[in-house]
Amino acid sequence: MKVIDTIALVLIIIGAINWGLVGIFNFNLVEAIFGGISVITRIIYILVGISGLWGIKLIFDRNS
Repeated sequence: MKVIDTIALVLIIIGAINWGLVGIFNFNLVEAIFGGISVITRIIYILVGISGLWGIKLIFDRNS
């Protein structure tokens, strides 16, 4: 597995756990750690979103 694939999967997992916490407990872990909508929080959300798009590529990658 490529390093970028591993990083993308880790970020996808972080995003999934965060959404689970928001859905179950109404608790946003990313905002709790890095503050409200700060620059760092926005960057993390952007990276998780890009990783989600990269995950679509992983689904259809035939070389895995």
